[in-house]
Amino acid sequence: MPWLIVLLGYLLGSIPTAYIAGRLVKDRDIRQMGDANMGAANAFHQLGAKVGVAVFFIDAGKGALAILIAQVANIPQLAVLATGVATVMGHNWPIFIGFRGGRGESTTIGVLLTVITQPMLILAGPALATLFIKRNVILASCVLFIPLPLVCWWLGASGMLTAYGIALPCLVGFTHFIRTKRAVNTSGAESA
Repeated sequence: MPWLIVLLGYLLGSIPTAYIAGRLVKDRDIRQMGDANMGAANAFHQLGAKVGVAVFFIDAGKGALAILIAQVANIPQLAVLATGVATVMGHNWPIFIGFRGGRGESTTIGVLLTVITQPMLILAGPALATLFIKRNVILASCVLFIPLPLVCWWLGASGMLTAYGIALPCLVGFTHFIRTKRAVNTSGAESA
């Protein structure tokens, strides 16, 4: 039973929100627009602010919904956390569109907001302020994710949840690194 929930999390994460939005709004593949990322920030810049914000909330909702389903199914905590990882992996490598998705940031926020709610809410204010002032998603993510383990520790979260607050953002960073490196290599090969 727990692994069915983990699989469900992956399939839920694989729903390609920004891709669907790109097809509906401009009849184009969002992965061939802007920074080629299938995420909320690229949707915001390429499809408009309202669409980008909607993509963010739907992608975050995928993460939150997967965790809530796992919790309602009353599976062990480790399987609940694995469901969150699977959901982010589904977003990053979606089965429905050739395993080429986004970076998982919005989905990670949804997962973490459901699993470690209080630390995430404490850091949401500074992260949102950074986003509005600097208009830089990566900087805002750093403000949200880097101090997260410290805030978890300060609030007495378990070691497992504190480690999870490190591991899931690292998955986002790893995906970002891979996609950025691939984009640089591709553009370098094209110009050569």
